[in-house]
Amino acid sequence: MKDKEIKMNIIETIKEKLGDRIIIFFEKNPQRYYIDISTGSILESAKIMFNDMGCRFAIASGVDTKEGIEILYHFSHDKTGKMITLRVLLKNKEKPEIESISRIIKGAEWIEREIWEMLGVNFRNHPGLKRLLLAPDWPEGKYPLRRNTE
Repeated sequence: MKDKEIKMNIIETIKEKLGDRIIIFFEKNPQRYYIDISTGSILESAKIMFNDMGCRFAIASGVDTKEGIEILYHFSHDKTGKMITLRVLLKNKEKPEIESISRIIKGAEWIEREIWEMLGVNFRNHPGLKRLLLAPDWPEGKYPLRRNTE
């Protein structure tokens, strides 16, 4: 099988395995893909990407948008050079929360702590949400990366 066929097959396999968890699939360029999923399917989707597809968890990032808090889970399929991002939107800005993926991917613990601290996202079942970056006297309920933070 040619390299190009292998590279395209991995994306088709990911789409097939994620199945109806996919809300929107977007190809930014031939190496970069975004997959919008619901918050309720993050654990199973991360498990598929990490365990079944052999993708490496690169990092997660969070951003406060007009629609809500967006969490992006970036995975690299190193054999093909593809970057695949699972994207979830937490619409409740007053109490944003999502299940922690740290029980599947231990390496997600610190970045989830950072997103919790900087954006106020509660990662349910995280083994230890505690301050990582902000000073001990930083006011509770103030999130530096929130759009409406005073």
